Amino acid sequence: MIDNRMKKKIPIGIDNFYKIRTENFYYVDKTAMIRDLLNAWGEVNLFTRPRRFGKSINMSMLKAFLEIGCDAALFEGLEISGETYLCEKYMGKFPVISVSLKSVFGDSYETALAQMGKEIGEEALRFHFLLDSERLNDVEKEMYKKLVLTDSAPPGYFNMSEHVIKGSLSVLSRLLCKHYGKQVIILIDEYDVPLAQAKERNYYTKMVDLIRSMFDQALKSNESLYFAVLTGCLRVAKESIFTGLNNPNVLSITSVRFDEYFGFTDEEVRGILHYYELEDKYDAIKEWYDGYCFGNMDVYCPWNVINYCYELTGNRDARPKEYWSNTSGNDAVRHLIEKAGNEQTKSEIEALVAGETIKKEIYEDLTYNQLYDTIDNIWSVLFATGYLTQRGMADEDNVYELAIPNREIRRIFTRQITSYFNDMIRKNSNRFEEFCDALKTGNAEKTEKLLTSYLYDSITVRDSAVQKDKKEILYHGLMIGILANADGWKVKSNADSGDGYCDLRVEIEKESIGMMIEFKYAENARLTAGCRDAMDQIDRMDYTREFKLQGYSTIYKYGIACFKKRCKVLCEKEEVPEE
Repeated sequence: MIDNRMKKKIPIGIDNFYKIRTENFYYVDKTAMIRDLLNAWGEVNLFTRPRRFGKSINMSMLKAFLEIGCDAALFEGLEISGETYLCEKYMGKFPVISVSLKSVFGDSYETALAQMGKEIGEEALRFHFLLDSERLNDVEKEMYKKLVLTDSAPPGYFNMSEHVIKGSLSVLSRLLCKHYGKQVIILIDEYDVPLAQAKERNYYTKMVDLIRSMFDQALKSNESLYFAVLTGCLRVAKESIFTGLNNPNVLSITSVRFDEYFGFTDEEVRGILHYYELEDKYDAIKEWYDGYCFGNMDVYCPWNVINYCYELTGNRDARPKEYWSNTSGNDAVRHLIEKAGNEQTKSEIEALVAGETIKKEIYEDLTYNQLYDTIDNIWSVLFATGYLTQRGMADEDNVYELAIPNREIRRIFTRQITSYFNDMIRKNSNRFEEFCDALKTGNAEKTEKLLTSYLYDSITVRDSAVQKDKKEILYHGLMIGILANADGWKVKSNADSGDGYCDLRVEIEKESIGMMIEFKYAENARLTAGCRDAMDQIDRMDYTREFKLQGYSTIYKYGIACFKKRCKVLCEKEEVPEE
């Protein structure tokens, strides 16, 4: 175990820049983003990145740097501190409105509206000095009171009407501008979370109207605005939210500008591992959490790296886990699998899971109410939200080479594929019952026919890197998934049997039936030979010995050979001598 008493703390779940810098947490220096933004900003700047890639900490960093009252000591030793001109011109020079919409959701529009009022009201309370400002008149002070009024509101909320919420950011920016005599910077983190939640809960149209009106008043022709920065997962179509804005500066995952500021670069990961004396874990971290490409930069998911390093500092033998995937329901992957009704899409998913790439045109302008309407849209959503990443740049038609980034995301795909396949088995109970009946009666022809139908319906989870003599594992895994739904059947994988380990050992104790199932991958489609090899192995290794000792009255030996979506099944019934 590493002695952490003299080390900086690992910032698990902390996205507040001030806290990280004042409470001795490890910080990966991303302050050069401030330099690049100030040297090339638009009036409205939108950064889109997948969740847990550092959007919130970067917004907190911008606020800490730009806001009046900035503590310059927070930036000592960081890259931005070397930019003397920018620090003198921008550091601590602006009133800043900073809101996060990541918590704005609810089962109804009214609940979400109240949550929106809460977020804005709490931000407005930071400027309580406006009530005493000599530069504001009584009417303006009354306008401010409407933002912070809590009378008749539930505890912890603010009594803001829909009309007031729509104009809240515009009003607050005008009041701050007049008080300070300086234009205002507006920061809106996770702007699209309310839209995603509203789509799932059937009040999308109302939420679009609310956010469009807020943005229209605060970000369009607002003379009190210096510039605004927004973050989100998706670039929502301009006509949906950003109606009328003058060419917002959109910096998506395909943009080369700012590509190194969201996610950890390889150099930054090596720096973390060196600091915590974890250099020997580099290969595991790279395999599990690297693989994303934003613009021209290859990056790791910072959420994963931070969480795994935290576990390693307490237990050097800790294994990599799925951290990022556990922060969401992974609905986009499920939607893709559910819509994979044709062989083309199935083969593309299989290729991705096998570590290969596919080519797809990517649409970056979508609205939340059309995300899952078509397969083409779903590919774009998977790309924008981090389930797929690019390999190289797009061609002139915006077609990208897409790949699954790393081992963690591959596990998400395989788990969702397995879950969907199991649901499919349960829904088609007649076919399942026929399959089980064929197996337990030794009907090889019918077993072969039904297993082939399952192979064609399934998305095969394969690995192109696996050795040829191990590919049968993929098929016996499929069989495990099918038989897991059989009541009263005991299914053991790689069971200790006779003089070795059989792929599958199946016991139906109630009916005194035992089955030994051995799989072979039939190279060059030599299916009959593959079945014969499997049967010979069962006999040679005496796999059925235990069944005989246990007194099973019926014993079946199955040799199953598979090649791609084809299979052949041989079955022999082993005679049990009478006592």
